[in-house]
Amino acid sequence: MKNIYFYITALFVIIASISFVPIKAKPMLKEEDVTYIADGVTLKGFVVYDESRPGKRPAILVVHEWWGLNDYSKNRARQLAELGYIAMAVDMYGDGVTASSPQRAQELATPFYKNPQLAKIRLEAALKKVKEFKQTDVANVGAIGYCFGGYVVLNSAKLGTDLKGVVSFHGGLTGVQANKDLLKAKILVCHGGNDKFVSEKDVVDFKHSLDSIGADYIFKVYPDATHAFTNPDASKTGKQFNMPIEYNEVADNASWLEMKNFLLNIFKK
Repeated sequence: MKNIYFYITALFVIIASISFVPIKAKPMLKEEDVTYIADGVTLKGFVVYDESRPGKRPAILVVHEWWGLNDYSKNRARQLAELGYIAMAVDMYGDGVTASSPQRAQELATPFYKNPQLAKIRLEAALKKVKEFKQTDVANVGAIGYCFGGYVVLNSAKLGTDLKGVVSFHGGLTGVQANKDLLKAKILVCHGGNDKFVSEKDVVDFKHSLDSIGADYIFKVYPDATHAFTNPDASKTGKQFNMPIEYNEVADNASWLEMKNFLLNIFKK
């Protein structure tokens, strides 16, 4: 009988202890379309944050591929919001314009490749906008970018945009030289080892530029990954337009984990 009472008591203790285990609340994402202006152009961004989370939190700007601000960029912003950030998917082209072909995408992206300062102006307009949200910890803002967006965040950082850190996913590595008097951000580059759009010379020159000023950066290479390796639609798009791009789930997951750890480190108090 004593054994029965013992087991019943133990069961109640276990049940009681389980009832007091905190359950992590499911994020309640708040999404807002925002409009802002840069150099006379109307830009249409997308802001998302977890409204169930109290207080301020670091902000992350998300810069799109050369296709423009589409659902892919917005989904990445949502993922960041689920991690506890306020995220803003940035419109670099204006009026939310997107491209449906590589030719049109090239036309839209070329002015920024020719003039990295233009990219900086547009990114800083987004930075100003996200800082207007009461949820934003204005002292802790970073940026991530994909393909064209990687080029944008890297060059904006080298030109002095006030960010804690930037992350490039399969981004272009050309552009301005690093300047120790301008570069404030720490850098993470997630690069596909089989990227046909970024030459080995680009990689060497990029690293040399950062090394020459003692920049704080991490350069990760995923050996079998092509350009656009993080985008689940890349394989289909590659076949459609005969482009050497392909989704790589392993590299996608690994680079996202690298980014999460990088962001946690740069936003440490």
